[in-house]
Amino acid sequence: MARLISLVEDGAPEVREITAELCAAAGERPPPWVVGLTGAPGVGKSTSTSMLVRGFRERGLRVGVLAVDPSSPFTGGALLGDRVRMQDHATDPEVFIRSMASRGHLGGLAWATPQATRVLAAAGCEVILIETVGVGQAEVDVASLADTTIVLVAPGMGDGVQAAKAGILEIADVFVVNKADRDGAQAAIRDLRNMIALVERPWKPPIVPTVAVRGEGADDLLDALDRHLRHLEESGELARRRLARARDEIESIAVTALRSRFSVHGDARLDSLAAEVVAGATDPYTAADALLATLPS
Repeated sequence: MARLISLVEDGAPEVREITAELCAAAGERPPPWVVGLTGAPGVGKSTSTSMLVRGFRERGLRVGVLAVDPSSPFTGGALLGDRVRMQDHATDPEVFIRSMASRGHLGGLAWATPQATRVLAAAGCEVILIETVGVGQAEVDVASLADTTIVLVAPGMGDGVQAAKAGILEIADVFVVNKADRDGAQAAIRDLRNMIALVERPWKPPIVPTVAVRGEGADDLLDALDRHLRHLEESGELARRRLARARDEIESIAVTALRSRFSVHGDARLDSLAAEVVAGATDPYTAADALLATLPS
Protein backbone atom coordinates (compact mmCIF):
# COMPACT_ATOMS: atom_id res chain seq x y z
CA MET A 1 0.00 0.00 0.00
CA ALA A 2 2.81 2.40 0.89
CA ARG A 3 4.56 1.74 -2.42
CA LEU A 4 1.37 2.23 -4.40
CA ILE A 5 0.71 5.58 -2.73
CA SER A 6 4.32 6.62 -3.43
CA LEU A 7 3.83 5.81 -7.13
CA VAL A 8 0.67 7.91 -7.16
CA GLU A 9 2.40 10.82 -5.42
CA ASP A 10 5.28 10.71 -7.89
CA GLY A 11 2.99 10.56 -10.93
CA ALA A 12 4.65 7.37 -12.14
CA PRO A 13 3.82 6.23 -15.72
CA GLU A 14 2.17 3.04 -14.43
CA VAL A 15 -0.39 4.97 -12.36
CA ARG A 16 -3.03 4.70 -15.11
CA GLU A 17 -2.79 0.89 -15.15
CA ILE A 18 -2.66 0.75 -11.34
CA THR A 19 -5.76 2.92 -11.01
CA ALA A 20 -7.73 0.65 -13.34
CA GLU A 21 -6.86 -2.37 -11.19
CA LEU A 22 -7.63 -0.47 -7.97
CA CYS A 23 -11.08 0.51 -9.25
CA ALA A 24 -11.81 -3.10 -10.15
CA ALA A 25 -10.69 -4.28 -6.70
CA ALA A 26 -12.63 -1.55 -4.87
CA GLY A 27 -15.77 -2.32 -6.86
CA GLU A 28 -15.99 -5.77 -5.27
CA ARG A 29 -16.92 -4.36 -1.84
CA PRO A 30 -19.02 -1.47 -0.43
CA PRO A 31 -17.33 1.94 -0.64
CA PRO A 32 -15.54 3.02 2.54
CA TRP A 33 -16.90 5.74 4.79
CA VAL A 34 -14.59 8.74 4.25
CA VAL A 35 -14.39 11.10 7.23
CA GLY A 36 -12.43 14.36 6.98
CA LEU A 37 -11.01 16.32 9.91
CA THR A 38 -10.04 19.96 9.56
CA GLY A 39 -9.38 22.95 11.78
CA ALA A 40 -6.68 25.40 12.77
CA PRO A 41 -3.25 24.21 13.93
CA GLY A 42 -3.24 23.26 17.58
CA VAL A 43 -6.89 22.24 17.93
CA GLY A 44 -5.96 18.57 18.30
CA LYS A 45 -6.66 17.07 14.86
CA SER A 46 -4.08 14.29 15.14
CA THR A 47 -5.08 13.41 18.69
CA SER A 48 -8.76 13.40 17.68
CA THR A 49 -7.94 11.22 14.67
CA SER A 50 -6.19 8.76 16.97
CA MET A 51 -9.23 8.74 19.26
CA LEU A 52 -11.50 7.96 16.31
CA VAL A 53 -9.21 5.18 15.10
CA ARG A 54 -9.52 3.58 18.53
CA GLY A 55 -13.30 3.88 18.44
CA PHE A 56 -13.66 2.38 14.98
CA ARG A 57 -11.23 -0.44 15.78
CA GLU A 58 -13.35 -1.34 18.82
CA ARG A 59 -16.14 -1.92 16.29
CA GLY A 60 -13.89 -4.30 14.38
CA LEU A 61 -13.46 -2.03 11.35
CA ARG A 62 -10.34 -1.75 9.21
CA VAL A 63 -9.18 1.86 9.26
CA GLY A 64 -6.97 3.90 6.92
CA VAL A 65 -5.57 7.32 7.82
CA LEU A 66 -4.18 9.95 5.44
CA ALA A 67 -2.53 12.78 7.38
CA VAL A 68 -1.49 15.76 5.26
CA ASP A 69 1.36 17.97 6.45
CA PRO A 70 2.44 21.33 4.99
CA SER A 71 5.46 21.51 2.71
CA SER A 72 8.12 24.19 3.04
CA PRO A 73 7.78 26.85 0.31
CA PHE A 74 11.58 27.16 0.34
CA THR A 75 12.93 23.59 0.45
CA GLY A 76 9.81 21.60 -0.46
CA GLY A 77 10.40 19.41 2.60
CA ALA A 78 7.79 18.37 5.16
CA LEU A 79 8.06 17.13 8.73
CA LEU A 80 5.33 14.46 8.34
CA GLY A 81 4.98 14.37 12.10
CA ASP A 82 1.26 13.65 12.52
CA ARG A 83 1.94 9.94 13.03
CA VAL A 84 3.85 10.73 16.22
CA ARG A 85 0.49 11.25 17.95
CA MET A 86 -0.88 7.96 16.58
CA GLN A 87 1.79 5.57 17.87
CA ASP A 88 -0.82 3.60 19.82
CA HIS A 89 -1.96 2.10 16.52
CA ALA A 90 1.44 1.56 14.90
CA THR A 91 1.45 -2.21 15.49
CA ASP A 92 -2.21 -2.82 14.62
CA PRO A 93 -2.31 -4.71 11.28
CA GLU A 94 -5.86 -3.43 10.65
CA VAL A 95 -4.76 0.22 10.74
CA PHE A 96 -2.78 1.89 7.96
CA ILE A 97 -1.45 5.41 8.57
CA ARG A 98 0.18 7.44 5.82
CA SER A 99 1.56 10.96 6.07
CA MET A 100 1.47 12.99 2.87
CA ALA A 101 3.16 16.29 2.05
CA SER A 102 0.93 18.99 0.58
CA ARG A 103 3.69 19.83 -1.97
CA GLY A 104 2.35 23.35 -2.35
CA HIS A 105 -1.22 22.24 -3.08
CA LEU A 106 -3.72 24.66 -1.54
CA GLY A 107 -6.96 23.79 0.24
CA GLY A 108 -5.48 21.62 2.99
CA LEU A 109 -4.88 18.42 1.03
CA ALA A 110 -2.15 16.91 -1.11
CA TRP A 111 -2.92 16.69 -4.83
CA ALA A 112 -2.61 12.87 -4.66
CA THR A 113 -5.03 12.47 -1.73
CA PRO A 114 -7.99 11.32 -3.90
CA GLN A 115 -5.88 8.61 -5.55
CA ALA A 116 -4.43 7.57 -2.17
CA THR A 117 -8.00 7.21 -0.90
CA ARG A 118 -8.65 4.82 -3.78
CA VAL A 119 -5.64 2.72 -2.74
CA LEU A 120 -7.00 2.40 0.81
CA ALA A 121 -10.46 1.51 -0.51
CA ALA A 122 -9.02 -1.26 -2.70
CA ALA A 123 -7.09 -2.58 0.32
CA GLY A 124 -10.35 -3.12 2.19
CA CYS A 125 -10.35 -0.13 4.54
CA GLU A 126 -13.93 0.30 5.76
CA VAL A 127 -13.31 3.75 7.24
CA ILE A 128 -10.83 6.29 5.86
CA LEU A 129 -9.89 9.29 8.00
CA ILE A 130 -8.35 12.28 6.19
CA GLU A 131 -6.61 14.84 8.39
CA THR A 132 -5.92 18.14 6.63
CA VAL A 133 -2.93 20.44 6.94
CA GLY A 134 -4.67 22.83 9.31
CA VAL A 135 -3.70 26.15 7.81
CA GLY A 136 -6.77 28.34 8.08
CA GLN A 137 -10.20 29.32 6.88
CA ALA A 138 -9.69 28.49 3.19
CA GLU A 139 -9.08 24.84 3.95
CA VAL A 140 -12.31 23.49 2.51
CA ASP A 141 -11.18 20.99 -0.16
CA VAL A 142 -11.71 18.12 2.28
CA ALA A 143 -15.49 18.63 2.02
CA SER A 144 -15.39 17.58 -1.64
CA LEU A 145 -13.50 14.38 -0.77
CA ALA A 146 -15.21 13.29 2.46
CA ASP A 147 -18.65 11.84 3.12
CA THR A 148 -18.61 13.44 6.56
CA THR A 149 -16.53 16.47 7.52
CA ILE A 150 -15.55 17.24 11.11
CA VAL A 151 -14.46 20.80 11.92
CA LEU A 152 -12.50 21.09 15.16
CA VAL A 153 -12.23 24.23 17.23
CA ALA A 154 -10.70 24.86 20.64
CA PRO A 155 -11.41 27.39 23.40
CA GLY A 156 -9.36 30.56 23.21
CA MET A 157 -8.58 30.31 19.48
CA GLY A 158 -10.91 33.04 18.26
CA ASP A 159 -14.14 34.82 19.03
CA GLY A 160 -17.59 34.49 17.55
CA VAL A 161 -16.49 36.24 14.37
CA GLN A 162 -13.96 33.48 13.74
CA ALA A 163 -16.68 30.88 14.20
CA ALA A 164 -18.78 32.67 11.58
CA LYS A 165 -16.24 32.34 8.77
CA ALA A 166 -18.44 31.06 5.95
CA GLY A 167 -16.15 28.48 4.36
CA ILE A 168 -15.40 26.48 7.48
CA LEU A 169 -18.91 26.90 8.89
CA GLU A 170 -20.62 25.60 5.78
CA ILE A 171 -18.49 22.50 5.22
CA ALA A 172 -18.96 21.18 8.78
CA ASP A 173 -21.20 18.15 9.23
CA VAL A 174 -20.07 17.80 12.85
CA PHE A 175 -18.39 20.40 15.05
CA VAL A 176 -15.98 19.26 17.75
CA VAL A 177 -14.96 21.62 20.54
CA ASN A 178 -11.78 19.89 21.66
CA LYS A 179 -9.89 20.66 24.88
CA ALA A 180 -13.32 21.21 26.43
CA ASP A 181 -11.81 21.09 29.93
CA ARG A 182 -10.33 24.55 29.35
CA ASP A 183 -11.85 27.89 30.23
CA GLY A 184 -13.96 29.27 27.42
CA ALA A 185 -15.31 25.94 26.15
CA GLN A 186 -18.92 26.83 26.87
CA ALA A 187 -18.46 30.20 25.16
CA ALA A 188 -17.08 28.45 22.06
CA ILE A 189 -20.06 26.08 22.03
CA ARG A 190 -22.46 29.00 22.41
CA ASP A 191 -20.80 30.92 19.56
CA LEU A 192 -21.03 27.90 17.27
CA ARG A 193 -24.66 27.28 18.19
CA ASN A 194 -25.51 30.88 17.34
CA MET A 195 -23.73 30.68 14.01
CA ILE A 196 -25.38 27.37 13.06
CA ALA A 197 -28.79 28.93 13.70
CA LEU A 198 -28.07 31.50 10.96
CA VAL A 199 -27.54 28.89 8.23
CA GLU A 200 -30.46 27.13 6.54
CA ARG A 201 -29.45 23.50 6.01
CA PRO A 202 -31.36 20.20 6.04
CA TRP A 203 -28.76 18.87 8.47
CA LYS A 204 -27.92 20.91 11.56
CA PRO A 205 -24.34 20.05 12.58
CA PRO A 206 -24.18 18.76 16.15
CA ILE A 207 -21.57 20.23 18.50
CA VAL A 208 -19.58 17.66 20.45
CA PRO A 209 -17.25 18.66 23.31
CA THR A 210 -14.21 16.39 23.68
CA VAL A 211 -10.92 16.07 25.48
CA ALA A 212 -9.22 13.91 22.86
CA VAL A 213 -5.95 13.47 24.72
CA ARG A 214 -7.91 11.55 27.42
CA GLY A 215 -10.44 9.98 25.06
CA GLU A 216 -13.31 11.92 26.62
CA GLY A 217 -16.27 12.46 24.32
CA ALA A 218 -15.30 9.66 21.93
CA ASP A 219 -18.63 7.84 22.24
CA ASP A 220 -20.58 11.07 21.71
CA LEU A 221 -18.52 11.89 18.63
CA LEU A 222 -18.99 8.42 17.14
CA ASP A 223 -22.73 8.67 17.81
CA ALA A 224 -22.87 12.05 16.01
CA LEU A 225 -20.98 10.58 13.05
CA ASP A 226 -23.35 7.60 12.91
CA ARG A 227 -26.36 9.91 12.89
CA HIS A 228 -24.89 11.93 10.04
CA LEU A 229 -24.18 8.80 8.00
CA ARG A 230 -27.80 7.67 8.46
CA HIS A 231 -28.96 11.12 7.34
CA LEU A 232 -26.78 10.88 4.22
CA GLU A 233 -28.12 7.45 3.34
CA GLU A 234 -31.79 8.25 3.98
CA SER A 235 -31.72 11.60 2.14
CA GLY A 236 -29.78 10.35 -0.87
CA GLU A 237 -27.04 12.88 -0.13
CA LEU A 238 -24.41 10.13 0.23
CA ALA A 239 -24.87 9.01 -3.38
CA ARG A 240 -24.86 12.64 -4.55
CA ARG A 241 -21.60 13.42 -2.73
CA ARG A 242 -19.88 10.34 -4.11
CA LEU A 243 -21.03 11.16 -7.64
CA ALA A 244 -19.71 14.73 -7.24
CA ARG A 245 -16.42 13.31 -5.94
CA ALA A 246 -16.01 11.15 -9.05
CA ARG A 247 -16.86 14.12 -11.30
CA ASP A 248 -14.20 16.26 -9.56
CA GLU A 249 -11.59 13.53 -9.93
CA ILE A 250 -12.31 13.08 -13.65
CA GLU A 251 -12.20 16.84 -14.20
CA SER A 252 -8.89 17.12 -12.33
CA ILE A 253 -7.31 14.38 -14.45
CA ALA A 254 -8.59 15.97 -17.67
CA VAL A 255 -7.32 19.45 -16.71
CA THR A 256 -3.92 17.99 -15.75
CA ALA A 257 -3.68 16.24 -19.12
CA LEU A 258 -4.65 19.45 -20.92
CA ARG A 259 -2.04 21.41 -18.97
CA SER A 260 0.58 18.81 -19.91
CA ARG A 261 -0.23 19.13 -23.62
CA PHE A 262 -0.19 22.89 -23.27
CA SER A 263 3.30 22.92 -21.71
CA VAL A 264 4.63 20.82 -24.60
CA HIS A 265 2.90 22.52 -27.53
CA GLY A 266 1.62 25.90 -26.40
CA ASP A 267 4.39 27.90 -24.74
CA ALA A 268 5.78 29.53 -27.90
CA ARG A 269 2.32 30.27 -29.25
CA LEU A 270 1.33 31.74 -25.87
CA ASP A 271 4.18 34.27 -25.99
CA SER A 272 3.09 35.38 -29.46
CA LEU A 273 -0.55 35.73 -28.42
CA ALA A 274 0.42 37.60 -25.26
CA ALA A 275 2.35 40.11 -27.33
CA GLU A 276 -0.75 40.64 -29.52
CA VAL A 277 -2.92 41.25 -26.44
CA VAL A 278 -0.42 43.77 -25.05
CA ALA A 279 -0.33 45.55 -28.41
CA GLY A 280 -4.12 45.69 -28.55
CA ALA A 281 -4.24 43.54 -31.68
CA THR A 282 -6.56 41.01 -30.05
CA ASP A 283 -8.39 40.36 -26.80
CA PRO A 284 -7.63 37.65 -24.18
CA TYR A 285 -10.70 35.54 -24.98
CA THR A 286 -9.93 35.41 -28.71
CA ALA A 287 -6.30 34.64 -27.89
CA ALA A 288 -7.35 31.80 -25.58
CA ASP A 289 -9.55 30.30 -28.31
CA ALA A 290 -6.66 30.52 -30.76
CA LEU A 291 -4.34 28.85 -28.26
CA LEU A 292 -6.72 25.96 -27.62
CA ALA A 293 -7.14 25.46 -31.38
CA THR A 294 -3.39 24.83 -31.73
CA LEU A 295 -3.32 22.01 -29.14
CA PRO A 296 -3.44 18.43 -30.46
CA SER A 297 -6.49 16.40 -29.54
